[in-house]
Amino acid sequence: MSVLIAGLVVFLASHSVGYASPAWRARQIARVGLRPWKLAYSAISLAGLVLIVRGFGMARADAIVVWQSPAWTRHVTVLLTVVGFVLIAAAYVPATRIRAALGHPMTAGVALWASGHLIANGGLADVVLFGAFLVWALITFVARRRRDRDAGVVYAAGSLARDAIAIVAGIVVSLLFALYLHGPLIGVRPFG
Repeated sequence: MSVLIAGLVVFLASHSVGYASPAWRARQIARVGLRPWKLAYSAISLAGLVLIVRGFGMARADAIVVWQSPAWTRHVTVLLTVVGFVLIAAAYVPATRIRAALGHPMTAGVALWASGHLIANGGLADVVLFGAFLVWALITFVARRRRDRDAGVVYAAGSLARDAIAIVAGIVVSLLFALYLHGPLIGVRPFG
């Protein structure tokens, strides 16, 4: 469990610097330059992600069950995860109505993904992993929306065509991940 927790701390802390300490981040970028900052940020994020995946696998070996979820919750997980992937895709497709409505669709997508997985997985490792991501996503979403409101940020209305691109991309990527990557990376095949 310690490897999982270490990975979560590294990954989520690195993803919190931008809103938790924007002045410090700006000073570091000014000191080292944008490209080296992004390289270091990416390396730290990747290290955290590797620790999370490795630690989650190790922690699942000592299966401590916190609650037993009914079988129907798997359907809820699939639905929330697909919608989460659509929101994450909407963060990368410019000028979507989804972004205009939410401001930070990636963070909302992470919250849905984590919520869905918490509903269907009641092991201690699951609660730690998905609970940490859910708490981080909720705090981050609120902080970023507050920052936008204080700065008077308004997102462009976007178009239905851009929304369609985000929706199709999110569905395709979620299916590809569930069918081909989830099993080898996580050790669980969502669809058997």
